[in-house]
Amino acid sequence: MKISATIITLNEEDKIRPCLESLKEIADEIVVVDSISTDSTKAICEEFGVRFIEQKWLGYSEQKNLANKIATYDWILSVDADEVISEELKKSILKIKENDTDDNVVFSFNRLNNYCGKWIHHSGFYPDKKIRIWNRNIGKWEGLIHEVIKFDRKVKEQHLKGDLLHFSYSKPEDFEKQLFKFAEMRAQHYFEKGKKNAGLLKIVSPLYYFIQHYILRLGFLDGKEGLTMCRVGAKATRHKYETLIKLKTEN
Repeated sequence: MKISATIITLNEEDKIRPCLESLKEIADEIVVVDSISTDSTKAICEEFGVRFIEQKWLGYSEQKNLANKIATYDWILSVDADEVISEELKKSILKIKENDTDDNVVFSFNRLNNYCGKWIHHSGFYPDKKIRIWNRNIGKWEGLIHEVIKFDRKVKEQHLKGDLLHFSYSKPEDFEKQLFKFAEMRAQHYFEKGKKNAGLLKIVSPLYYFIQHYILRLGFLDGKEGLTMCRVGAKATRHKYETLIKLKTEN
């Protein structure tokens, strides 16, 4: 098995180097599709000899599908610029590369999220299982946000040992900004689909989110960080429906 690792980037100079370092031993090729960065992302990528393609933003799914399309090899390992392959996961990937693999097999592994220096093992953020290795001939990315791989046939999933380390949020405001951004994108999607009952959901959904993540998914075991993340998640949920109400009022 030969693997093309694919990454989409935009001004990732602070995070891209560890990601590329972790891919050196396992990827036969690294493809980066960049949305016209203005920092040193390109220079760092060139240090690692990656295939670097500049492309104006097409959307999460389309940007990733472009990276897959121009890759040399059919087997794709998709990672984000702020993700790092752990040593245990690296060993698991090297092991599967030793043999030929049926095209209908896909590989998943857990993602471990880091919030302001703390690894979050609960709060609905772990194990956060992701399918990230597959043959591009049987599936592609779909979805406006929180994109997922859609396959054109029944696949057999094999779960690998080891975590994908996600260095997502170095500051609390980064986490809130990201969740509110996704909330607004989801509200726009709901509006276009004609979703109703936003007034009731604005009240009920934030409370449900907090109870589900902080209590049922053991967010309290993540300490003050878990409490903060669950509270911000609830606020973002309310913001989503407030945005939907605003869109309906304006239109």
